[in-house]
Amino acid sequence: MATQYGQYGQPDPYEQHGRQDQYGPEYGRRDGGRRHLLPTGLREPLTARHWRELAYVLLGLPIGIVLFTFTITMLSLGAGLLVTFLGIPVLAAGLAAGRGFAAMERARARGLLGLEVADPEPLRPRGRGAMAWMAAVLKSGTSWRQALYAVVQFPWAVFSFCVAVTVWSFGWTMLTYPLWFWVFPMYGGQGGLQLYGDEQHSVYLDNPFEITVTALVGLLITLATPWIVRALTTVDRLLVHGLLGPSSLGARVVELESDRGVVVDTASADLRRIERDLHDGAQARLVALAMDLGLAKEKLREDPRAAARMVDEAHGEVKTALQELRDLARGIHPAVLTDRGLDAALSAVASRCVVPVRVEVDLVERPAPAIEGIAYFTVSELLQNISKHSRARSASVDVWRAEDRLMLQVVDDGVGGADASGGGSGLAGLAGRLDAVDGILVVDSPAGGPTRVTAELPWRGDGV
Repeated sequence: MATQYGQYGQPDPYEQHGRQDQYGPEYGRRDGGRRHLLPTGLREPLTARHWRELAYVLLGLPIGIVLFTFTITMLSLGAGLLVTFLGIPVLAAGLAAGRGFAAMERARARGLLGLEVADPEPLRPRGRGAMAWMAAVLKSGTSWRQALYAVVQFPWAVFSFCVAVTVWSFGWTMLTYPLWFWVFPMYGGQGGLQLYGDEQHSVYLDNPFEITVTALVGLLITLATPWIVRALTTVDRLLVHGLLGPSSLGARVVELESDRGVVVDTASADLRRIERDLHDGAQARLVALAMDLGLAKEKLREDPRAAARMVDEAHGEVKTALQELRDLARGIHPAVLTDRGLDAALSAVASRCVVPVRVEVDLVERPAPAIEGIAYFTVSELLQNISKHSRARSASVDVWRAEDRLMLQVVDDGVGGADASGGGSGLAGLAGRLDAVDGILVVDSPAGGPTRVTAELPWRGDGV
């Protein structure tokens, strides 16, 4: 089982379910077990996608008229009233209503075009009350981008509506002309549809050849209509995505806020772990040591041999407590990492692994201490997983720099099956930590092995 971070290495759903496009001599495309009598190009004018896109274009004109009229009215009224206090609330109300219209447009694009656009960042008033809310609306770039959408979308809606209706109606009218041309000789007193006429000449589509040619031209236009409509909706997609979605800066702020929450949670969990280790380990041993030394002091005069034996046992407890404190300090930030860098620190970690580990660090200079620490603890946790779960015979650790990224790769020849998708797994937590600093964790661990874990971190050299 291969587990990847994000979309790396995901199986093709069509291959996974055994559904592939096949073409036979007597059928068109067979898609997902469904057989079609017509090729894709011929049946496109009848597909649900084409009718949804056509509906989107047709609805765009009345909606564009409403949005354009409302936006221009509110902006003009608000700007004209800025000489008084009423201009600010009018502008804020217009922009706030525009956010509601934008939500409606995102829903329309989602339903008819299948376009998924995330909601923009919410308003963040700095304080309470109407004034803080109006200030947030007026300062929000999202509000003004949505107002710009209402202004730009209207002329485009007029153009796309005219093109789509003209092409669609001409195509179907000419294609179906053989079915209704009889109306002209029977009720119009002429042989057929008149193409040209003046005082001397007139051209009618009234013989079988001309009727057939008309239908064929109509077929070509009808077949081209879906692609014309799709090209028109491509511009609509760009407008909705670019003006009604979250801005890159706003998305980055939301991402940083999420990462900050991950960092805070991780730091809190580390503090709880340190407190638990101190309380259950070194602190408990030191309390027991103090009690033993107190008993030894009382027995010193009565039974010196027993007191000496108790002191000797206390000496052993002191060594154990010191070792636990060293391990705890190494888990917080090892001194060897600060003094000698990743090469020596990772070699020390590898020496404590239960399987032989080859360590190769190819770095000319050292990254920032924070990145160096994250890299150390990432490799340390991965080697602990190898010791506990992999049943591997050997492992390797490679560290190098690729442009502005610090690359880590840990490989073992164990049983595989590592899963980074579980919410409570150690690998999932490790991926979250790396993501908090713009890092990436990729896990490739098929059943039977080998397991290959690759991590990327931003370089951020010293002083950056």
